[in-house]
Amino acid sequence: MRASKYMLALMACLLFLYLFLPRSYDVPQMGKRETTRYWSLVTGSRIGYTYIPAKGERKPFPVIFLQGGPGGAVYDRNIRILAPLTESGFDLYLYDQAGSGYSGRLNNIREYTVTRHRRDLEEIIKKIGAERVILIGQSWGAMLATVFMAANPGKVEKLILTSPGPVLPVNADLNLVRPPDSIHLRVQLFSNKDANEKTASLRIRLIAYLAEKFGIKLASDREADDFLTYRTNETNKSTVCDTALAPEGEAGGGYYAQLMTVNSFGSVLDSRPVLKGSGVPVLIMKGQCDNQPWGVAAEYAALFQHHKLVVIPDAGHSISVEQPDLYFATIRDFLTGK
Repeated sequence: MRASKYMLALMACLLFLYLFLPRSYDVPQMGKRETTRYWSLVTGSRIGYTYIPAKGERKPFPVIFLQGGPGGAVYDRNIRILAPLTESGFDLYLYDQAGSGYSGRLNNIREYTVTRHRRDLEEIIKKIGAERVILIGQSWGAMLATVFMAANPGKVEKLILTSPGPVLPVNADLNLVRPPDSIHLRVQLFSNKDANEKTASLRIRLIAYLAEKFGIKLASDREADDFLTYRTNETNKSTVCDTALAPEGEAGGGYYAQLMTVNSFGSVLDSRPVLKGSGVPVLIMKGQCDNQPWGVAAEYAALFQHHKLVVIPDAGHSISVEQPDLYFATIRDFLTGK
């Protein structure tokens, strides 16, 4: 009997250590980026960004890139691929949203919401001093762009949605919309679900539960962000057609920013009534192996009166990874009217 009690006590102790001791992950760490500047916003966010000024005759409206995630960082490849837009006269801004990349982490993780990110973008545009802007939204960034646009009619000159996530609030029925056979969409080999199941642990599940239900940070930002890098190494396999081209997970992602922002999706007011029939020119780009349902892109096409929908062959959710030249050329030609 005594041996059994000792064994139960030992097991309880081991479980406690397994759940509550911090973990470390063998993942890359963020280095210094010489081009990074900072905004201190009235929202309380400290935002790291890269600005590349226009060359030659400056166009009147700057381009702002909104990264996916949520909690995704701006990577060097995003800057490198989009930088040539400045040769067409566009000022270019790429910024890390609050809680990711070179931007500050929030002490209260419940403040990571769609509304907070939208308010940050509003303040950034005030900092820039632009009457109107051109937004390039990747995945979640497209969702943020449309939320911003609905709340700020007349502030968006043109809108580019690459592999867009769904209009908020999410309409689950869009998962059932079948694509036309003529566009030859392909199913990716891996899914985000596969990556989540492979990388999840009891500690991670507990971290997520305490954060979502009670706003408690069981893990430090360092540990949580390192885990996200570790998981991103797997989720990147679901963002490409050819898994051999899947990029390795890079440092910079913000775990709590991702978790809590997604947790706030259901509280967002419906943007559809405001967006319906908008006269803003919109480019919708979708990879042939995009992991987002076809119905999502179809809804954007139905919402926006002046839209152009382009399916990029042999590319997944991260179009710029497998088709960087076509990705850039499609965006440039849309912006310059070619």
